This record gives sequence, structure tokens and C-alpha cells, in this order.
Amino acid sequence: MGQKVISERGATLIAVTNNRETFPPLIGEHPLIQRIGQLIKKVAPTEATILIMGESGTGKELVARAVHALSPRADRPFIPVNCGAIPAELLESEMFGHERGAFTGAVGQRAGMFQLANNGTIFLDEVGEMSPTLQVKLLRVLQDREVRPVGGDRSTRIDLRVVAASNKDLAAEVDAGRFREDLFYRLQVIPIVMPPLRDRRSDIPLLITHFLRRQNEKRAGTPIAISDEAMVHLWEYDWPGNVRELENLLERLVILCEEDRIELQHLPPQIRSLISEKKIPRPTLGDHGIDFNTAVEEFENRLIEEALRRTKGNKQAAARLLGLKRTTLVAKLRRRRGENDLDTDTDQDNEQEVSE
Repeated sequence: MGQKVISERGATLIAVTNNRETFPPLIGEHPLIQRIGQLIKKVAPTEATILIMGESGTGKELVARAVHALSPRADRPFIPVNCGAIPAELLESEMFGHERGAFTGAVGQRAGMFQLANNGTIFLDEVGEMSPTLQVKLLRVLQDREVRPVGGDRSTRIDLRVVAASNKDLAAEVDAGRFREDLFYRLQVIPIVMPPLRDRRSDIPLLITHFLRRQNEKRAGTPIAISDEAMVHLWEYDWPGNVRELENLLERLVILCEEDRIELQHLPPQIRSLISEKKIPRPTLGDHGIDFNTAVEEFENRLIEEALRRTKGNKQAAARLLGLKRTTLVAKLRRRRGENDLDTDTDQDNEQEVSE
């Protein structure tokens, strides 16, 4: 996973992010992301309601914005509403608006988010945080395409696209009685599941290159690069905060780095310790020296073994994790096992690749 590979991927990244058809915010070459991109292109021109599910930081709002940008409503408003960030007692007024005198402090009439999104798209983030009362009102909006302000006696017709998102398992919430089943099925006409970053680890170099380039554009002086050793550790980390965590870390590292390259010692302790935790020891130079070629070969072999373990023997996926071409990985495996190790599992690799 050297700098040459990173640079080549960076060139691919620039081409991707400059091509509107591949959705600028969605960065990745992993099949999971590619399939999501294809799905977005297919459903964006329709009026279907979409439910985006996935862990925090996986890019759910980016998907919603991509849907809007490629829809016939692209020149109309895109209104995001974070249902988990607005206090429950205020959320109804924020979403549906209110009439003057509807409650204490309602000194005038106010349009809600649904009215503001009319003819455009409303994005209901963390929709699983809605109270049961609001769930009923949202269901009525989806059924009747009408909204009634708080304190009002008449409903207003609206024409908009609804995209919702949740980091909760809404099916489990339905089973637990915390989310309405009828609303769940109304929302998930088109379900889109965003994978966590650890499940598309091969995209980490692409994302790092993108975030570094963006941060370097904001600063004066020599652009900040990243060492291969730091890159390997970032690649190994599981990223519980997903792409958002990676982006925030790169911003912090660029701001605080006093050199022109991010090294291993600049990374947080929980990332620096990864190699030893995963039992892939780094070679050390003892008192009597070291056989350099043997040490390099052993370290390479351990990385290959780890990649094959993670991908359950799928060489295509393992090569992607290692930043190698499949043919390069096969050649390395042949050298390890002898020339008689024929590449007989091509069909198996292809089948696994399709099922990823």
C-alpha cells in the first residue's frame, strides 16, 4: 500500500468526484458503494419514498442529497430535519408549522419544514426518534400529502419527496413496539443500507487522499502527505464513527501536524497500537542485526494472511484490501506456495465477489 498506489487511486478519486453521474459526495470503489450508486441512479427520477439505514457517520445524508440532485426536483428546496436533535415538544411545530396563538410564545404564524420543502425534498434524519404522536402525523402526511399546522383548522396540500434515515434497526423498533409498523412500510418503499467503513476497508486510501487534498486546499504552505506506515494503521482501524470519524481525524492531523508528512507517532494511541493487537508484529532491529529480506517477507505474508482471513479466501477482495492487483496477489501466493499452486479458485472468487 505504497504512495504510488495511493497516488493512482487519488487520480481515480478526482475523476470520480468531478463526474456528476457518480455522485460527488459518495467516494468509493468497493462493490457495496458501487451498487448503492447504481440504485440511486435508478430511483432518483421516481417519486418513491426512500429509507436509508446505517450506522452514524456512514453518509446517509449524502445519499439523500444525491437522490435529490439527480431527481426532477433538483432545482427545488432540499430541507433536512434532524428528528433527534430537536426537542420533542418543538419538533411538531418545526415540521408542521403553527398558527398565531397556538401555544405560549407563538406570536405569529410560521410555516413548517414540510411547507418549506414543498415541490422539493424533505430529509427526515433519525426518524426513529419521533414520538408516537408525531409518527401518526407523519403517516397521514405520507398517505394524504396534506399538513395541518399546530393550532390550525385547515390542511394544506403539499407536493414533495420524502427521504428518511435512521441509525436504528427500525424493524427491531417495530417488534419492540417503539415504531409504527404501518409507518415503517410506508417509509421503506426503497430501502438503502449504508455499509460501515470497516466493511469497505479498501476505500480507506481513497477517502484519506480525498480528505487530505481538501484540507491542503484550505491551508498555505507545503501540502501535508501521509506515510505508508500511518496509512497501514488507518487502514487496519475499525472506525466506529465511520467516514465522519476519519474525516474529522484527518482535519485534526493536518491542522496540528508541524511537519510535511503525517507519521505513525501523530496518530491517536488506539490506532498506533493496532498492529500489535492484531498479532502482526512489526520487525525490530536486534543487537545482532536482522535479515532484512526475511523480515520484509514475513511481514508481507502476515498482511496477506490477514487479508485472506477477512475475505474468507476471496483473492479479488483480499487484493483490494491490500491495494494490489489480483494478478499481483496471485503471483505472491505462488511464490509462497511454489509454482504448482495453480489459480484454480477463479470461479469461487467471482461468485464471492458477486455476493459481497
